[in-house]
Amino acid sequence: MAPPEPAGQVQQQGGGGGGGGGGGGGGGGFSQMITGVIRMAVFWYFASKFFSPKRPSGSDPAILISNIFQKSEPLDMWLYVSEQEKFNDFGNEAALFWHESNIPYAVWGPESTRSLSLKYYPSEAVKHNGSVYAHVFFARSGYPADPNDPEYQPLAAFGRTHPIVTYFPKSRVDKRKSLLGSKGSDEGGTVTEVVDETQGDSKDDKPVEWVSYWKPNITINLVDDFTRYSHNAVPPNIAPYLNVEPSTGNYFPSIFFNEFWLLRDKFIPINETVTELQLNLEVGLISMTKWQLFLQIDQSFQIHRSYGSMLEGEADELKRVFLEGNPILLAITMVVSLLHSVFDFLAFKNDIQFWNKNKSMEGLSAKSVIVSFACQLIVFLYLLDNDTSWMILASSGIGCCIEFWKIGKAMHIEIDRSGRIPLLKFRDRDSYAQNKTKEYDDIAMKYLSYVLFFLVICSSIYSLMYERHKSWYSWILSSLTSCVYMFGFIMMCPQLFINYKLKSVAHLPWRQMTYKFLNTIIDDLFAFVIKMPTLHRLSVFRDDIIFLIYVYQKWIYPVDKKRVNEFGFGGEDDQVADGAEVTATKEEEKKTN
Repeated sequence: MAPPEPAGQVQQQGGGGGGGGGGGGGGGGFSQMITGVIRMAVFWYFASKFFSPKRPSGSDPAILISNIFQKSEPLDMWLYVSEQEKFNDFGNEAALFWHESNIPYAVWGPESTRSLSLKYYPSEAVKHNGSVYAHVFFARSGYPADPNDPEYQPLAAFGRTHPIVTYFPKSRVDKRKSLLGSKGSDEGGTVTEVVDETQGDSKDDKPVEWVSYWKPNITINLVDDFTRYSHNAVPPNIAPYLNVEPSTGNYFPSIFFNEFWLLRDKFIPINETVTELQLNLEVGLISMTKWQLFLQIDQSFQIHRSYGSMLEGEADELKRVFLEGNPILLAITMVVSLLHSVFDFLAFKNDIQFWNKNKSMEGLSAKSVIVSFACQLIVFLYLLDNDTSWMILASSGIGCCIEFWKIGKAMHIEIDRSGRIPLLKFRDRDSYAQNKTKEYDDIAMKYLSYVLFFLVICSSIYSLMYERHKSWYSWILSSLTSCVYMFGFIMMCPQLFINYKLKSVAHLPWRQMTYKFLNTIIDDLFAFVIKMPTLHRLSVFRDDIIFLIYVYQKWIYPVDKKRVNEFGFGGEDDQVADGAEVTATKEEEKKTN
């Protein structure tokens, strides 16, 4: 067996096509998230441009700072790799991993982009959670970057340090287990989940273990910036990255380590078994606008995570959509996402308007309203138990409240205070109980409930025997939610049965249903982009089938002018009202004449 290579030694693999954009080789997601992130990024960018901080009183507005280097000025570059954050050992040839000469600054062309692919052999310290840093230095061609060199010029050289190793919480074994204690299920494999790095391990007393990860791509971008900034009014989003030379007050070119497209799943875990690590290096230019856009989008992701509207890892999923998605499809997705918001608002508005003005329950299934609330509550608890994004939780919670409000419009809700604990008492409305609607609703619910209970029992037994769960409560929620998602369309069938027996669909809120159907079509597209439980993704297709049946019923059943509509009025009443209005108008004209 050949002896291992010395620590820190590299093996070059050629000078072409390595890093590729900080994750250009880094491989390749929610409609509202996409629009929200981009909207916030653009807002912050233009806000930083037009709303700079006010100058202190007494400052000289004539003092402007500018870039020390000129356009197309040739630069030499040195990249050193060491395990120390501060680097002064310029004479160590083993630490010098990459050297390039005559890189024209701010010249857009192939001569300004260089790349290199090599292998890094970690030391024992690095294998045991040690740190590794990349130290990059630029200098005018012919000038050294070493401060100890006699020919060194402070105004001719600049540099920046960046960590190549980052740390994430260690993956732990999922606590889900077979509730029946079956040995066979325990041997079926270990399920792991990653601890959220923004949350502590609140449920365990053990501290969170951190594991070091290697960044395989390092992209060094020089910002093409020759802006003359006012001395005391540098934009706040640029000031932290501006490297100002103290003697002249001017600034060096900004060095940006571009990791925007470097996704987390491309990071390589470092442990005792790792003998070599791939490192792709690239140096090139980046425009001022693109640089600021990357910074603002990353800041937007942090804001979303701090508000709880984005979980850890969702930013990478969103980036993956842009990396792997078709540009035309992405443009269509952006437009459709805006339409989704419009249709969602219109459906909500018409749903509230329908039930708020509804005076009759004739032709409407009251039991379906109750069951709809129960299903919405189960789904909300299931999403809460599965650590879903707060944006999905908020939408589900609001829907749960609306469904309970509908019960109050479909039935009489009274508080029974006869016992020690006040209870809610539900009573049918007269318009529902005194006609055939209640009879047909009871018949449909009776037979459909038999089918649903049978499916619930079978699904629950299967889940208990062959699936893992965190607790009995989690199993109950998972079983009920599975039935809501897979068989929930059965509870929408009573309304179809009532429509069939009454041979009419005039009592239905068609405007609200149309907007919901349009939203469902959009959900079909985004269900596989947004991070959510798999069952929640599959549920979006059930509404499509039910609505198509509603459309078929609307086509085969003619409009009944005598039947009361959703606002408590009939078609004949409208004709009588129109006739009375015309008569009153004629009488008024006679009096005027």
